[in-house]
Amino acid sequence: MTPAPDQLVLRRPDDWHVHLRDDVMLEQVLPATARQFARAIVMPNLRPPVTTVDAAIAYRQRIEAALPQGMAFTPLMTAYLTDDISPDELERGHSEGVFTAAKLYPANATTNSAAGVSDLACISAVLERMQAIDMPLLIHGEVTDPDIDIFDREAVFIERHLIPLRRQFPQLRVVFEHITTEQAAQFVADGDPLMAATITPHHLHINRNAMFQGGLRSDFYCLPVAKRERHRLALRQAATSGNPSFFLGTDSAPHPRAGKESSCGCAGIYNAPYALESYLAVFEEEGALQHFEAFASENGPRFYKLPLNEDTITLERTAQLVPAQLEGEGLVPFHASEVLDWRLAG
Repeated sequence: MTPAPDQLVLRRPDDWHVHLRDDVMLEQVLPATARQFARAIVMPNLRPPVTTVDAAIAYRQRIEAALPQGMAFTPLMTAYLTDDISPDELERGHSEGVFTAAKLYPANATTNSAAGVSDLACISAVLERMQAIDMPLLIHGEVTDPDIDIFDREAVFIERHLIPLRRQFPQLRVVFEHITTEQAAQFVADGDPLMAATITPHHLHINRNAMFQGGLRSDFYCLPVAKRERHRLALRQAATSGNPSFFLGTDSAPHPRAGKESSCGCAGIYNAPYALESYLAVFEEEGALQHFEAFASENGPRFYKLPLNEDTITLERTAQLVPAQLEGEGLVPFHASEVLDWRLAG
């Protein structure tokens, strides 16, 4: 048996799905992402959402201004799709290198998604244009019908919307974001080369029981919600399989304590500070360390047709206790009060 390594040197990874928020929160959370990742796909669900080229440029400038001195990090901006967004605006942003991709939020599916798409038919012309210019579509894949159980919304979305969308736009590059079900993992694994998925660290570690252990645990409430244990196991198999259609996307989504602990708590898990250590724990538990670099550093840029990063990071086998709350930020990190076996050096 090969002894477990005490150190891993990896090509610097990217985060293909992150919420950096804005203003004071942006300044608080950006360093955690920039410390680990060279680039990140930045979600556009601000208030108001990022729906124009000018808004994306302005947000990118705010991110760059908030970056601590000495840190190298490239934010990759996305457009927030609405029922009436202009195909010409998307094409202009894409051709000018402002929009890397466009994000589809079904209306009212998650945080700040009220302005999202009410019906895919409303954006047929947009999707046709995106297919023509090879602009990736990033999908929050849940139906929002009140008659559909919240734990079934992803699986129903595949049947009702994703399968027809792939038939109508077979040359459109699509990322199924933060997948949570065995149905989603199987759909992506079935071999469509223009279909990929991001997987979060928290959906690899927790199932839906985590929200109710010892009381109502708002820090484990996210959207899409964690599902049954069989879905968690299916996600772990997909992430660690070596299949290039799966790659890292944290969906790190910080909220202040007042937002998480309220009568209508906000959805989101703040996993950015220990994201790589969290993912690495899963790959080691699954005996798949040989696939970690591809998942974290190679599959994503290849799908997005971007160059691989040239620099490296080092992870060391050193136990670290994750704090219960991050001092000065008022944020509870994923794995709070747990011990992780690895530490990002530097």
